[in-house]
Amino acid sequence: MQLKSLRLFMAVAETGSFVAAANQLHTVQSNVTAHIKKLEEELGVQLIQRAGRVRPTNAGLALVEYAERILTAHDDAVSLFKGPEKACGRLRIGAMETTTALRLPPILAAYHAAQPDVDIQLKTGPTAELVELLLNGQVDCVFVAGRLEHSRYHLLKAFSEQLVLVGSTPMSTMPSSQALLTSAFMAFRQGCSYRQRIELLLASHGVNAGRIFEFGSLDAMLGCVAAGMGYTVLPRGTVEAHQHRFAIHTLKLPASIANVDTYFVAPEPETWTPALASFAETVRDAVVDEPQLTAS
Repeated sequence: MQLKSLRLFMAVAETGSFVAAANQLHTVQSNVTAHIKKLEEELGVQLIQRAGRVRPTNAGLALVEYAERILTAHDDAVSLFKGPEKACGRLRIGAMETTTALRLPPILAAYHAAQPDVDIQLKTGPTAELVELLLNGQVDCVFVAGRLEHSRYHLLKAFSEQLVLVGSTPMSTMPSSQALLTSAFMAFRQGCSYRQRIELLLASHGVNAGRIFEFGSLDAMLGCVAAGMGYTVLPRGTVEAHQHRFAIHTLKLPASIANVDTYFVAPEPETWTPALASFAETVRDAVVDEPQLTAS
């Protein structure tokens, strides 16, 4: 069934006249008649009662319900991409736990204020998992640690983070290799880039079999560190934002381990919905105001 045929059919059903339907849709009566006849032949039923008052038959009334839904869905899809001012629909964002906790709230608030009709869905996870979700089309964009080496994706460096060692007591120097070997480290599950930095830190001190416990939330991780269970490695800004809640202390790490960039990654811009395009613009605006860290 052609959309044009359905529109002409609905016009006849609503106006009760082939002539009025033709005038309403700026065409000629013969064109209306031809499209209605084509619909009837395609469906194998009579849709319009032509003798006496023009009106839909029982079959025509049944088609009216479906035609309304089909035409509405079509118009909604068109408006999603060609809306004059406001974006709508759904935006699926993936982000690391630490990015979600500290960096995203002001961006999401600004975006929601500008595009209140967009439904935002946020999924957190480690970098490797987020990249997989993006490649599989399960999210529209992600915030991940490090560059995604894929030519068909758009990358924007969003934030520069500086990782620090986090413990329950003040630290002026790095714990000894023996202390690192016998201590536990709190980290997110496999695929987390910060977990990889923990492994790199341990290896740089000759520790190749450190104990790493997996956690699913930032609060649980920081709570266990504060209780003296062990250490973790997290962005300095994230730790500072939570120090009023947890008795935790930090130690600066070497630049080769500490400095990490968070990237906004999405498919090629020509594939973006208006909702994603507007969000990317919001992220770009935030990046302009973001102070860049210098190497330590």
